[in-house]
Amino acid sequence: MKYEALLFDLDGTLWNATDNIIDAWVQALSGFDELKGFTLTPEALHGVLGKPMDEIADILFPSLDDEVKTRVLKRCCEVENEYLNEHGGMLYPKLTETLDKLSKKMKLFIVSNGQAGYIQTFLNSHNMWKYFTDIQNWGDNKVPKGENIKLVMERNNIKKAAYVGDTQGDADAAKLAGIDFIFAGYGFGDVKEYDYVIDEISEVLDLI
Repeated sequence: MKYEALLFDLDGTLWNATDNIIDAWVQALSGFDELKGFTLTPEALHGVLGKPMDEIADILFPSLDDEVKTRVLKRCCEVENEYLNEHGGMLYPKLTETLDKLSKKMKLFIVSNGQAGYIQTFLNSHNMWKYFTDIQNWGDNKVPKGENIKLVMERNNIKKAAYVGDTQGDADAAKLAGIDFIFAGYGFGDVKEYDYVIDEISEVLDLI
């Protein structure tokens, strides 16, 4: 396909940081008496990754009142960013060489539903800044992912692009933005409708 650019989701598409996110959140949650006995499992985290952070808090901590939930979420985001900046996550196979080849052919972007600073943890910890032209975290403006895809395309004057992601929310965001959706079938989600599907990140090279 003839694209000017590719936009990427982060979790379940470029990396799997689940284990380190759990370590960070366990550390953060230990400071709240309201969450004594609470256990965060990989399954629970996989079930919410890709959602905006406020929705994640509502799903994981439904019994907390809004004021406590806000404090919990703020602390989790702070500790997570610090931890991931140092420790990073698990990159999917052939990611670095794929991004290197792609970045020589087109512009690359990341649009994530993570908190402010989240995409930067990936770029910092794995030396990925050189591959990407622009990024957008949900936490920077609290705008839905589809709108943020459009925002990134508009400010970079991109007309023809595709979004690579692994969840139904990613597919919906691409549809809202009016661009093709490439389903990362190796990720966390299950998507019924997509324009293309890949079983590993390097297969994007075959599409372009």
